[in-house]
Amino acid sequence: MNETVGNNLKILRKIKNLSQEQVADHLNISQSAYVRMERGESTSWASHFVKICQVFEITPEELVKKELGVSTYENLIGTERLTEIAMLSVYRKIIKTYELQMEDLKTIIKHLNKGKN
Repeated sequence: MNETVGNNLKILRKIKNLSQEQVADHLNISQSAYVRMERGESTSWASHFVKICQVFEITPEELVKKELGVSTYENLIGTERLTEIAMLSVYRKIIKTYELQMEDLKTIIKHLNKGKN
């Protein structure tokens, strides 16, 4: 069981693009303690069961499955894609705002230069 959970932790962490240190921080444990959980060398994952499920946004059943199901991957990757799409939308709006500000500034500079002549 420890090995299964450890493998799942490693897969989930990589899907979420988190470091071992970041996950350990979320669980309020040392990085070395988390590494032992990922390696299947520790049963301490059991005492952090609920928090692990919250961090990785999975059900308890998914954490202890021999193999994480395709739906788990799709859900996690789908969530990541939605986040990326939302971030891209925000970035595009910010860029558009700066482009408009640059146009306004160019207009102001033109008027100031005309006033000098």
